[in-house]
Amino acid sequence: MKRISYITCLGLLLLTATSCEKWLDINKDPDNILNAPISLQLSSMTVSTGFAAGSDLNRYTSLISQQYSGQSTGGETQTQQYEKYQISPTDANNAFSLLFATILNTAENIIKASGTESPHYSGVAKLLKAYVYQISVDTWGDLPYDEAQQTSANLNPAYDDDKEIYTKLLSLLDEGIAEVNAATSAQSPGTNSQIYSGTFSTSKDKWVKFANTLKLRLLLHYSEVDPAFATQQINALVNSGAQFFEGNADNFQVNFLAEQGRQNPIHQFEVSRAGYLVANNTIVSMMNKKSDPRRSTYFTEYPAGSGQYLGAVGGSPASQNYSKFHTYFRGAQSGSSYTGQAPMRMLTFAEYNFIRAEAALRFGSPGNAEEFFKAGIRASMSDAGVAASVIDDYIKANGTLAGSNAEKLKQIIEEKFVANFGIAVEPWTDWRRTGYPAISVPANAIYPNTPRSLFYPQSEDDNNRSFPGQKPNLDVRIFWDTRK
Repeated sequence: MKRISYITCLGLLLLTATSCEKWLDINKDPDNILNAPISLQLSSMTVSTGFAAGSDLNRYTSLISQQYSGQSTGGETQTQQYEKYQISPTDANNAFSLLFATILNTAENIIKASGTESPHYSGVAKLLKAYVYQISVDTWGDLPYDEAQQTSANLNPAYDDDKEIYTKLLSLLDEGIAEVNAATSAQSPGTNSQIYSGTFSTSKDKWVKFANTLKLRLLLHYSEVDPAFATQQINALVNSGAQFFEGNADNFQVNFLAEQGRQNPIHQFEVSRAGYLVANNTIVSMMNKKSDPRRSTYFTEYPAGSGQYLGAVGGSPASQNYSKFHTYFRGAQSGSSYTGQAPMRMLTFAEYNFIRAEAALRFGSPGNAEEFFKAGIRASMSDAGVAASVIDDYIKANGTLAGSNAEKLKQIIEEKFVANFGIAVEPWTDWRRTGYPAISVPANAIYPNTPRSLFYPQSEDDNNRSFPGQKPNLDVRIFWDTRK
């Protein structure tokens, strides 16, 4: 949590630095960096993106979608409140600030500072901007877009329609791809990027694959409101020969280190708030029914050494007698400790395959739905460290799509739900789109319905004169959420 505060402060420092140009020379500190290099700004932005995907939004949406359960050893914790839908406007302040005041403003800084001389940097910044807006729109709906990221030039940005933002994100991704593919660039990202780190000649294709795969995610969501448009766009994209994720090495993720303050944010929360989160019964029971081998890296055994796994049901009496998060989030284990050196996954090769499976099933998009379904399972299990022979056995038992299209879709989304364990927002989005997996309102919920979006942050109501007003309740839907 301290790391998040540090990154936010660093980001705000970078964003305000350029406003000092008109000051008198006597006010300039020669040791102060007034215009931070875009390489430093990208380092901050990529790390911040990983933290944003693993902190507040991760907890809120994973509790709502019942991958996590809030627990305690004493009085009621915040995670217990969130699980019963007690998520207030003030709870969204930090997440919104990290996304907009830090990450998106830094993206705009990089885009402007890159100019036409360094398109590789501006291209990467645009791709990251598209991802951050995608998860933000899917959380809140309408948001500032056209007038956003103007710092002091416009402190009261108007809100744009969420459907229109989605359309603009598709164009933004095209711009980013073109710039990433530019033949020349004065500067190019390298090891300073914590996503696809390395020489740009080797990482460039990964950025392009990420952009096209993110397009598929956006279009799949869009299909709920305009299936004809989404079908045409998905099929055209696939048939264009565009590059998509080809293996787990292409996963869009931030790799964290086994150093205090530089560890996976979910692990850091576990250390600082021990016992606040445990595995939820919804995901654990789904996996228990299939003897899913990913359980041994996702969760700790309960009871210890039993080979069994137990998840908590929301609203049940608080207890620590449940399976906790394990090496998949927390890194290698030594005794009772973990290294924290686990990646923060945000969009994976496994998800790509499940997207293609759903598109083939529902829209007749290129490819075989069952083959993509199996490939998604295989990619997820491989990423979780499951042996190939064990994966083969699981696919033999569970890899056949059967029944009606609705039943096949249920299979796809439920396997995707398990594969997307801990990925911010998307499992909640899939439930809102499809109704799968089936989740029940916790017995102690303060609200009768599972939330369809979150309240806007109180900071927007307090500080933005163009704020359109707070939502009346958590039933307000994102534009693509058309399921009855």
